[in-house]
Amino acid sequence: MSNMATHEEAFISRFIREPKSLAIVGCPFSGGQPRPGVDQGPIHLIQAGLPSQLEELGWKVQFDGHHQFEDIAKFITSDPDIGKLKNPRVVSKVCEAVAKSVGSHAKQGVLPVTLGGDHSLAMGTISGTLEQYPDACVVWIDAHADINTAETTDTGNIHGMPVSFLLGLGQPIPEFAWIKPQLKPNKIVYIGLRDVDAGEKKILRENGIKAFSMHEVDKHGIGKVVELALDHVNPKRDLPIHLSFDVDALDPTVAPSTGTPVRGGLTFREGHYICEAIYETGCLVALDIMEVNPSLAKEEEVRQTVAVGCSLARSALGETLL
Repeated sequence: MSNMATHEEAFISRFIREPKSLAIVGCPFSGGQPRPGVDQGPIHLIQAGLPSQLEELGWKVQFDGHHQFEDIAKFITSDPDIGKLKNPRVVSKVCEAVAKSVGSHAKQGVLPVTLGGDHSLAMGTISGTLEQYPDACVVWIDAHADINTAETTDTGNIHGMPVSFLLGLGQPIPEFAWIKPQLKPNKIVYIGLRDVDAGEKKILRENGIKAFSMHEVDKHGIGKVVELALDHVNPKRDLPIHLSFDVDALDPTVAPSTGTPVRGGLTFREGHYICEAIYETGCLVALDIMEVNPSLAKEEEVRQTVAVGCSLARSALGETLL
């Protein structure tokens, strides 16, 4: 699948215990957005051999199946909109379960690798990370800012809102009261934005949140952008990093099988460079690979997108070109 080699001996993690251990949290969930199929993303990534690929990189890999989140939705028989928010109770319950799972792995010194599902799940993954690492910073790779509030959302799809919940923005919604607004605006940085709503632009500006759009990537190059991003959230490279990667950050020619593709995205190498550079810091404590949707493209494009999802994970976990 890959002609890359690995430098295991170069890995020094400040936070993950030896022998280096990770837990795959497979979350086949699509309730944060309207298109069916994104719940199949994690299953395809596993079937493509991701656990054994990560073992080949020297990781001890724990994967207990996808079952722990699949039953939650069945117990919620009625989930009417709250304001504009769609599926709010199901999204909240699943994300809360994800937070507990990610948090418990993090407490044990294990690196959680969450395979989504839609990006609403980041409410859970990042909450779980912050439970164990309250000073963690978030590097969010995405075409979209996902920072709408209940007031600014046009669609009501919660996959466009997780960051606002994590920051505690907008009117409190009792169903999401479990989310502690622990994330501070200076502890998140975006790379790859190119489809941002007017309301989101205002939120980013008002909160002084650092974001590198594709304009900055074009202007400075990806190496400089990653350096500037890390200088902002992690200047001494000594804080834990949660990397949340939505595959729609990549150009649709690279990752076509995703729910909200936007032209003009990161190249294959730019996406992988980000992951490699984060790994090199030794600060990675949690990884999300989100929004692979195998139902939205031809078979070959699905295979391509799944392969890219796997290779992004490998790059974030130590695969190198030489």
